Order: sequence, then structure tokens, then C-alpha cells
Amino acid sequence: MGKVVALQPKKGTDVAENEQNNDPLQQLQQRLGRVHLQQRLGIEIEHESQVFGQGRTLFHIENWYSIHALIRTTLRLALLHRRGKRNARAIRIKHNTVVIPHLPKAFEGYTLLQISDLHLDMAADIPAALIEALNRIEERYDLCVLTGDFRAKTFGRYDHAIAGMAQVRPFIHAPTYAILGNHDSIKMVPELEALDMRLLLNESVTLECDGEVLHLAGVDDPHYYRADNLHKASEGWDHRQASILLAHSPEVYRHAAYADFDLMLCGHTHGGQICLPGGIALMCNADAPRRMCNGAWVYQGMQGYTSAGSGVSVVDVRLNCPAEITLHHLHCA
Repeated sequence: MGKVVALQPKKGTDVAENEQNNDPLQQLQQRLGRVHLQQRLGIEIEHESQVFGQGRTLFHIENWYSIHALIRTTLRLALLHRRGKRNARAIRIKHNTVVIPHLPKAFEGYTLLQISDLHLDMAADIPAALIEALNRIEERYDLCVLTGDFRAKTFGRYDHAIAGMAQVRPFIHAPTYAILGNHDSIKMVPELEALDMRLLLNESVTLECDGEVLHLAGVDDPHYYRADNLHKASEGWDHRQASILLAHSPEVYRHAAYADFDLMLCGHTHGGQICLPGGIALMCNADAPRRMCNGAWVYQGMQGYTSAGSGVSVVDVRLNCPAEITLHHLHCA
């Protein structure tokens, strides 16, 4: 495979001039548009800690903090808490083979590393557990994609999550693209991008290798903020060409399939995180079929993969649902 480069869209004169402004939100508004930024900020201010309503599901357990202690106490009484904490830090490396018949031959064998639902400030040792897993990857990967949820809470400070990402980033040995999850504030974007990654907020980049192209698009959180815009994310390129979509939640699977994406990578569900024996999830927290809430799936010819995530939410335990980082291997036959 030849060298892969990302073709960045050209910036207009107004954008270039605005980037000289020292206000990061002003720069973000110029890039994303006033409506997107103001809607995201408005919902963050009014509804970010809401338990009921808002988003695609009625109930948001991550915001019901009185039940978190009850879950921990129940696990301690069942003598499962310590084991669950150990499980949460034992991150597996999974492999997923994706066959896209019209994938350009220059991208045969192209490999993407997916890390999802990092929740880096959930506990002090969470970044170290992720770094340990990254150091166990033996093969080369061409690109890394982060599919949202850097922060543990859905509101409040995020500096610890940024600090955790700053620890992890040097151990990712590839160009990195990311999207926001329902736990993330749009105010985090400038600081995340300062760590040498590109956030795709209803945006796309075109990867080029030996004159052939592969499109990578990313949408803003479709679960809680419902800020996803597939049209905006995919405008300007030929939809007959191979394309990959990053979306925090699998809930937009129908729209993504009919928008002609070949592969959709997502997370959000944690695979259930606390499951019955056999990996039967007690809760997936997503308005999507259960088969789409963990691992590989297919819908109307579009392949999908929902990562169980590398981190934890609500409580820092996992039962019958291992944490993961995933290597996706692309093939044209």
C-alpha cells in the first residue's frame, strides 16, 4: 500500500481570517455554522444532566446519580465488585474483517484502530489500562478513530478527561480522527484537537492513496443531542465511492444505510457493560435492535460495528462483557 494522505477541504477567505481570532468558539462557529454551535451549547446548558426526556431514549441512567451507589453496594454484597473492577481494566484487542467489494485496490489491507467510550476520568487508572492495551498491539494500523465519550459525566468539568487523553495520545501511532459522544461538551473540541487529532462534526475527509480515494465522515452525537447531519457530513463527494461513517451511537443505522455508507463504526452501548452469563445485556441504552448493540452487524448491505468500548460508565466495573479496542481490516474481496 502506498502512502495514505488526507485531502483537507479548502478554507474560504472568511475562515482563514477568523482563525486569527483567539476565541476558540468563534473559530468553531465559523467552521461548523452558527446554528449547529448554538443548538449544541443551548442543550448543554439546559439539559445536559437531565434524567428523563431529551434525546432518542426516555431514560438516561448515567444522569441518575442516586442509583450509582446502589449498584456499587449491590455488587459488593454479591461479592462481584472487585472482580468487576479487574474486568474493566482488562481491555481486549479484537479484530474485525470488513469486505467492501468496491474498495479501491490501493486500500486493500487498510486497517483502522477503533477506540470508543473511553471515559478517561472515570477513575485514575483508566488511562493506564488503555495505554497498556495499546502497547499490546503488534501489527501496524493505518488510522485511528475515536467514536466518542471522552468524559465520564455528561456535564461539569472536563479537564481531567483532556488530561487523560493527553496521556494516551502518544501511544496511538497513526493519524487520528474523532467524534463527540453524548457525554462530551462541544467546548472540548479545541483542546482535543490541540492533541493532534481531528474532530469530525458533521464533516468528512478524503483519504487518498495512489490516486484512489476512501471517504471518512463523522457526525456529532446522534443519541442525546441529536446533532447528527448526514447530508452535511457527506456533501461534496461521489457516493458511489467507498465510504466509512463514524457515529457515536448505532441509532442512525437506517439513515446511514440509505445514505450509501459502506461501513458504520459506533459505540455508546458499552455492550451492556454489566451482562448476564453469555453476554446478555441488561440494558443497552440505545433505540436500536439488540443485534446492533455489540459487535459486527449488517443492515441493507451496510456493514456496521458497535464497540463495547474501552472504558466504563455509571460504575467502573464490567461483568460478562469485556472492554475492547478493535482493529478493522478492510478488504476488497
